Amino acid sequence: MTKQLALRLLLIALFIAAIAAYFALDLGQYFNLDTLRGQRDSLLRFAEQNLALTLSVYMLVYIVMAALSVPGAAVLTIAGGALFGVLWGTVAVSFASTIGATLVFLAARFLFRDSIQKRFGRRLEAINKGVERDGAFYLLALRLVPAFPFWVINLVMALTPIRTWTYYWVSQLGMLPATIVYVNAGTQLAQIESTGDILSPGLIGAFVLLGLLPLILRWLLRVLRYRKVYRGFVKPAAFDYNLVVIGAGAAGLVSAYIGATVQARVALIEKNQMGGDCLNTGCVPSKALIRTARVLAEARDSQRYGIRKMTAEIDFGDVMARIRRVIARIEPHDSPQRYRDMGVDVIQAKARLVSPWEVEVDGRRLTARAIVLATGAEPLVPDLPGLADSGYLTSDTLWDLETLPERLVVLGGGPIGCELAQAFARLGSEVTVVEMSDRLLPREDADAGDLLTHHLREEGLTVATGHRALRVENARELVCEKDGGEVRFAFDHLLVALGRKPRTSGYGLEQIGVRVTEQGRIETDGLQSTNFPNIYVCGDAAGPYQFTHVASHQAWTAAVNALIRPFWSFRTDYRVIPWVTFTDPEVARVGLNEQEAAARGIDVEVTTYGLDDLDRAIAESEDYGWVKVLTEPGKDRILGVTLVGAQAGEMLAEFVLAMKHGLGLNKILGTIHVYPTWAEGNKFAAGVWKKANQPETALRWARRFFSWRRR
Repeated sequence: MTKQLALRLLLIALFIAAIAAYFALDLGQYFNLDTLRGQRDSLLRFAEQNLALTLSVYMLVYIVMAALSVPGAAVLTIAGGALFGVLWGTVAVSFASTIGATLVFLAARFLFRDSIQKRFGRRLEAINKGVERDGAFYLLALRLVPAFPFWVINLVMALTPIRTWTYYWVSQLGMLPATIVYVNAGTQLAQIESTGDILSPGLIGAFVLLGLLPLILRWLLRVLRYRKVYRGFVKPAAFDYNLVVIGAGAAGLVSAYIGATVQARVALIEKNQMGGDCLNTGCVPSKALIRTARVLAEARDSQRYGIRKMTAEIDFGDVMARIRRVIARIEPHDSPQRYRDMGVDVIQAKARLVSPWEVEVDGRRLTARAIVLATGAEPLVPDLPGLADSGYLTSDTLWDLETLPERLVVLGGGPIGCELAQAFARLGSEVTVVEMSDRLLPREDADAGDLLTHHLREEGLTVATGHRALRVENARELVCEKDGGEVRFAFDHLLVALGRKPRTSGYGLEQIGVRVTEQGRIETDGLQSTNFPNIYVCGDAAGPYQFTHVASHQAWTAAVNALIRPFWSFRTDYRVIPWVTFTDPEVARVGLNEQEAAARGIDVEVTTYGLDDLDRAIAESEDYGWVKVLTEPGKDRILGVTLVGAQAGEMLAEFVLAMKHGLGLNKILGTIHVYPTWAEGNKFAAGVWKKANQPETALRWARRFFSWRRR
């Protein structure tokens, strides 16, 4: 047993003993109005002769009573008025009650906060952020309303990140009005029949209004802050549009779609291609390329499938032509005509903000009550000496290639780099992946990155982890640092795949004062609004996740809030965010993984089911990878899942649904899964968890029962 645990147990034992003694010795009889009235004269005489002693004892008793949260605090407060008058009675009660409440606060924080935050940390994130930002306002509002039990406030606030000093002074200030009322009532002790006489319904109502005062003040401060933000701008008397959306990628298209669906007047402005990066240079072309590369890999490895020999000839021009055909097939989903048919004014031009309500397009100004920024992101290119002269490629420019690179160096071992590196290696390029971290896919668990590295090397790729790029020499050689020495990688083409940075310049953000974070993202709150309440941002420009599905998710929040705020508003829910790296094997993830749980100090139970045991995986000769589920220790509540395997992305959806709607592993185990499918792996993982958490006592009784039945 640790010293801290022993101290906690001792504190709990002392608290329980003190509460038990209070009721066992019937100490409550000394803290009622009848006793107080009967002893009033003798207490007053003693207090007059021994004021300092009486005041000290009184405050000590009050502190203990408040710390134990036992009945009698109201009578003690009245006694303070009766014994010491309004001034000194108020001072004594104010400090004693606040000290006692703070002691309860500190004890509850010591006993419970760490375990509560560790277990429910993800659910409490929004509350924690709210308390860190506005905790003093919330606490003051609660303290000003006597109808809220103070012991509940003490306990609940102890579980939050509010600072102790903030808790103390806000509590003292918030409890002061009710304290004065009770102490003043104590000076008229003879007229009081019960503590209920003190707080009439009207007085309680007044306190409720007083409790709303901090929230009203907060609202007024927000109004003043908004007025300051808008200072210098003239708001139009009327607007051309309810909503102007800048950017027609995934986030912008969803925003415009929502606005049009509810019959708002919407303008959608895009200076480049409709569909954004995902359709034209990202998700769609890369997955088309990966599929072609997989066909080639299966042909070369045909003996795995019982085919002695298969031949496959590749024409890189045909491969790129197919990708363009795929894009063309999907383009109508995002076309200007489709959105014009919905009633959206689609404008293909460059947009620039000239005020919080005005957008300049082709020399004319459009006005809108709300604006959504969906400006996307662009490849992150490092300031590397010699890089500009190398004719480097990015995930945007890669699709202009006309011939297959003979030697391709990929700088970056994240999802984009790994997907494209494997695809080009399967097409026939000699590929080297250079990654500064000590493994591929640094955001994922080490075992996932290790398995992918093994597969890439088996396919002939060179994987150079732990290499830091220094410069490019002769426009055809990447020089890296490794263990203090220099390593060189020759290339015909260099693909820079170090992630993407938000696209924020050229839109007039700096001119009107839209704030941008140090990371380059447009600053936003949980409602997707910027520092201008009528300007919203969603997608890659907002972060924190740069995925098409997250952009669409944010766009719903941004568009709905832009259209109906201030009457109602919604926060973006980031609790269940899935993603997939489409390599072979695929790496799919939702929620926590092991390295994140360890970094955040969250206790988890890890359940792993190997896909080498799954019938469908064996039948398809793709029996590698695993299903890894993180749950609360001893419970089936899912905290996170990492899947590694040929069909990991398709298998992930069941876990995303389960986490979103609070379904545990028992529910998955009790669901029929078609045989033989990849999804059975999810059920078998749930079975592994169930076996590890089987009810041993019940099983022992079952063995005895069935033994008895055999007699």
